[in-house]
Amino acid sequence: MPSIQKALPPELADNVLRLYRECLRRAKYIGHQKHNTELLVTMVRQQFKKNMHETDPEKIQKMKDDAARGLINHILYESEKITGRKFSG
Repeated sequence: MPSIQKALPPELADNVLRLYRECLRRAKYIGHQKHNTELLVTMVRQQFKKNMHETDPEKIQKMKDDAARGLINHILYESEKITGRKFSG
């Protein structure tokens, strides 16, 4: 199965640190709107910390795919709000 990260810019998908930073940015953005920034940022940090010592390439790829999927879903959600168009099935 191909990686979902192909939908993200390669410089983000290939670099865990950049992926982490983008997840934190999105958490702060959503948290600001929903008034729970600290909770969301803490959740993102905990997930990345929990898995920071993982060495299995397949597990790492799955975690990166999951993070990328979350980012893509949020981008689609925001785009739908702005345009009023539904982008997903």
